[in-house]
Amino acid sequence: MTPLRRRHFSAALAGGLVLPALGWPAAVLAKDTALPAPASLPAAAQAAAAQGEPLVLLVTLTGCPYCELVRRNYLLPARRESGLHAWQLNVADRTTPLAGFDGKTASAAAQVKSWKADFTPTVLFLGRQGQELAERLVGVAVPDFYGAYLDERLATARQVLAAHKRA
Repeated sequence: MTPLRRRHFSAALAGGLVLPALGWPAAVLAKDTALPAPASLPAAAQAAAAQGEPLVLLVTLTGCPYCELVRRNYLLPARRESGLHAWQLNVADRTTPLAGFDGKTASAAAQVKSWKADFTPTVLFLGRQGQELAERLVGVAVPDFYGAYLDERLATARQVLAAHKRA
């Protein structure tokens, strides 16, 4: 296991110990408030880039309490309040067609597997051609700091987009 993967695993494991300790009722954790799923990754990325924003993709799994935490507390509010281009792909969805950056149609599960992003939750920050603009946000290590980690990645992704635009 590479040091980066080991760090992501450790962070996610730590998050697994912290969230249940918050004392949230199981019904609240289990409720699945979905973001929309894109039909076309290139179209979603183009729309985001046209506004100077990265395409933000949450790799999720139905029933994942950590995915719900990220969706409910960070991505859905940012989508509503600031127009963040946040979408989700379900790691287990093997049936819904998804147009990929390579021009081929596959399932969300196949796309996630090709990115090696099958740990949930994982948040990806993608550019117009599907390139990663900022480091992935894998797991939920410490819920109190998650917003800061997300903001940092978004700022990096926006800076990279702006630099590409100027070049």
